[in-house]
Amino acid sequence: MNPVIDVTRCGWCGDDPLYCRYHDEEWGVPQRDGRVLFEKLCLEGLQAGLSWITILRRRDDLRIAFDGFEPDRLAAWTDEDRLAVLDRPGVIRHRGKIEAICGNARAVIDEFEGLDDFSRFVWSFAPASDAERRRPETSNDLATETAESRRLASALKARGFRFIGPVSAYAFMQSMGLVDDHLAGCHRATS
Repeated sequence: MNPVIDVTRCGWCGDDPLYCRYHDEEWGVPQRDGRVLFEKLCLEGLQAGLSWITILRRRDDLRIAFDGFEPDRLAAWTDEDRLAVLDRPGVIRHRGKIEAICGNARAVIDEFEGLDDFSRFVWSFAPASDAERRRPETSNDLATETAESRRLASALKARGFRFIGPVSAYAFMQSMGLVDDHLAGCHRATS
């Protein structure tokens, strides 16, 4: 099946089949699995300064290179492990971002009682209700950050997380379904 035809989508995904599949099956679907949330937070950090499709195309390679984004494994990485990953195919070769992933893994372990606790923490920043919110008509109607994303970014930074700011926190909230920003007319819009 070609995911590109027969439905109206948010314009940001264009007609790239990988992007369309991501839009249709993942983006905006409420995700409460702490491991998935952690992975996405890492990917958002890697994406800083790049397009999301770049990360999406490399996601499988990144999962292999970063030990499945398992916090216990990443927190145990040595300096040699962090240097070695720079030579892996498909990796974003940015030492600061790699250090941040390992540091964020340590923060998850140090600050939360497991990934379920991390998930509850993340979801505590979801807006109380999207029901009163007007569905965006165009991409110009979309926020790039909100009070909730500013609070989430600040709370994560206070717990030792890096490469997370209000804009990347909001993109994370959109993609993980904490907010529903599918445009009016999109087949994924819930109201």
